[in-house]
Amino acid sequence: MLEPIAHIGRDPRTGGYLRDAWSAADLELREWFSGEARRRGLDLREDRNGNLWAWWGSPSRERPGVVTGSHLDSVRQGGAYDGPLGVVSAFAALDLLRQRAVRPSVPVGVACFSDEEGARFGVPCMGSRLLTGVLAPERALGLTDDDGDTLAEVLGRAGRAPRELGRDEETLATVGTFVELHVEQGRGLVTEDRPVGVAAAIWPHGRWRFDFRGRADHAGTTRLADRDDPMVPFARMVLAAREEAERRGVVATVGKVRVSPGNANAIPGLVSAWLDARGPAERDVRDLVAELARGAGAAGPESVRGADAGGAVEVREESWTPVVDFDVALRDRLARVAGGDTPAPILPTGAGHDAGILAAAGIPSAMLFVRNPTGVSHSPGEHAERADCEAGVVALADVLEDLCR
Repeated sequence: MLEPIAHIGRDPRTGGYLRDAWSAADLELREWFSGEARRRGLDLREDRNGNLWAWWGSPSRERPGVVTGSHLDSVRQGGAYDGPLGVVSAFAALDLLRQRAVRPSVPVGVACFSDEEGARFGVPCMGSRLLTGVLAPERALGLTDDDGDTLAEVLGRAGRAPRELGRDEETLATVGTFVELHVEQGRGLVTEDRPVGVAAAIWPHGRWRFDFRGRADHAGTTRLADRDDPMVPFARMVLAAREEAERRGVVATVGKVRVSPGNANAIPGLVSAWLDARGPAERDVRDLVAELARGAGAAGPESVRGADAGGAVEVREESWTPVVDFDVALRDRLARVAGGDTPAPILPTGAGHDAGILAAAGIPSAMLFVRNPTGVSHSPGEHAERADCEAGVVALADVLEDLCR
């Protein structure tokens, strides 16, 4: 099932994927999901926030089901496994349950969450955040992409009703338990020499936008002493982020930068940079961002302004996810069932997932990881061996069968 979608959104120059939420590639992938659901006779539903659900059986508030799945969008120039492996494995696990003649006592669902990566509008896990009410629909609808189009405009062009966005009690009531399978984004399972593992917790993590403002001017005729160049404090912030992260035992990344006006022969007037920060302890992550904001000339990371070499900086928090500790009993149950003779290893992760959003909302949730031999992710180099993927399907089917008894 990975092969028929391998071409969708793929950049032939790099081998990476461009699957922004609600793009042509994403809509094609959604059609593929719908086709796989119909081919299996599943009850296909789309909730008010654009998340897709394919049900084997009819869930209700009185009879919620066991759900598995992931997402199909990607980071820009991402790999083939982050997200799609979880969706494909979910369908394959259902096939395996049917081959085993399993008759689940509760409905079983396959979910495909919209805009998990946040590549287009800047907020990760958009579909699950809206579903659970963590993200206000008014804020979501006003978010813009690189072309200046709002989410409301994009949804309207895709035939959706923007006014319907928001917490969806009816859909939430149908989800009794959620299990997400995902390619590991690290080398924990390589170290453990195991094909499948279980998530223990998701580190707290967030994204912040730093806007450094200066004065655009000519690169050749403006003396250094006369310049108000926002690239200079931006560069200091990048170096400080690395130093502070090492000192505090967290990770910090500036992976997206926008320079205006963007001419090679002009001093920029505005540099916008997005900081991603994560770590085992929330306080260390928060303190890092606050220190960077102070160092850049801002008083703090909440829509504040300050001066640096005559310019100004504004720091805004775009998303924040507290630490997520998965349900211990459910986690240990998965480790026993998925591990065979020896319980599967239990690993923490610094990557965010829809399972974490649902867990934080009170839905019993857990995650299975499939070994990634290189540990590389969010890159065309992301990989998983076929044998390990198949082991993941078997483990997921075993887990679903156990949870559906």
